[in-house]
Amino acid sequence: MDLKEIIEKNDSKILLLVADGLGGIPHPEHGYRTELEVAEIPHLYELASKSALGLTIPVEPGITPGSGPAHLSLFGYDPVKHEIGRGVLEALGIGFHMTKRDVAARGNFATIKPDGTIIDRRAGRIPTEQSRKIVEKLQEHIKEIDGVEIILKPGKEHRFVLVLRGDGLSDKLTDTDPQHEGLKMLDPEPLSDEAKFTAEVIKKFVKKALEILKDEPKANGILLRGFAKVPDLEPFPEKYQLRALSIAAYPMYKGLTRLLGFDTPDAGDNFETEVKKLKELWNEYDFFYLHYKDTDKAGEDGDFEKKVKVIEALDKFIPELLELKPDVFVITGDHSTPSFIGGHSWHPNPLLIYSKYAGIFNREARFTERDCSKGYLGTIRAMDLMPILLANAGKLKKFGA
Repeated sequence: MDLKEIIEKNDSKILLLVADGLGGIPHPEHGYRTELEVAEIPHLYELASKSALGLTIPVEPGITPGSGPAHLSLFGYDPVKHEIGRGVLEALGIGFHMTKRDVAARGNFATIKPDGTIIDRRAGRIPTEQSRKIVEKLQEHIKEIDGVEIILKPGKEHRFVLVLRGDGLSDKLTDTDPQHEGLKMLDPEPLSDEAKFTAEVIKKFVKKALEILKDEPKANGILLRGFAKVPDLEPFPEKYQLRALSIAAYPMYKGLTRLLGFDTPDAGDNFETEVKKLKELWNEYDFFYLHYKDTDKAGEDGDFEKKVKVIEALDKFIPELLELKPDVFVITGDHSTPSFIGGHSWHPNPLLIYSKYAGIFNREARFTERDCSKGYLGTIRAMDLMPILLANAGKLKKFGA
């Protein structure tokens, strides 16, 4: 069934708040409770007691997703069928216009030993301004390799974007980032004969970059992942007949939503400025994606107490968001990032849907993984969420006679 055949437009508004990496698992050092269970979050608990709850599976059971496929799934696209490399998302997120001749990669500055062993994959999360200067230094010295134009753009903190522009380039390459400290940087390996030339260009770039960075105290290494070209996707506004707005501070999430056809205004660099921008543009759209990054950062750092604190900080914004009177208010994560694991995981995400049509709710329920697992919505695929939101917003007609 083509969903567009039963979509009908109306003035109702859907607000999707994605607390990145929200979900956790019971931590043995904290009474076998999750961060959501320990946090003091009265507003989220009150909202949960009036909402339908459930869990979402980002990709497939047992599969740990990256942020790109996890978000793509939330927006109703099959992340396996429509695989998008991280490089494209980062490039689009910083406002870089990619062409069909481009291959982009997400870069991290890292701290490495003389033998190439990684001490810190994020170079101590160096400040954005410091990172920008290092990118400028690299770009000044590396402009072209074997006829391929080298384009470098700074991101936030330790992140940057590498774009190769030329003919005959391929994105079928393995990452140079081993994803863990204590390991050495990897060489990019071609996954097809067509990618051999591109792999050699990347190797030469990395060698030159390491020579230039050798005296940097923290950012003396680079890790590359998510080599990608621009894919073809049906725009979200056409797919769902919605005026869609993306409010996100981090480039990757802006990049994904820009690729899907969302409007992506500058929303500042923190959640407070994001909420301010949301209020400013509330009357101009009917679907709003609002991103909260701090939960994921704390989870990746393995910091249970910090993740609890940033969940509590998010809770304080809930009354302000409810004042906008969204017809459908959805709170979930793109993936789980348990601090007990210190990274993304395969565990389902807690899901809350607040609307007058949401369905059965439990006045005793709290917004926790445990209570969500008992919720009316059950455990669903994240890519099946959008039709449920459209239905709650009264945007779907009856199917069939």
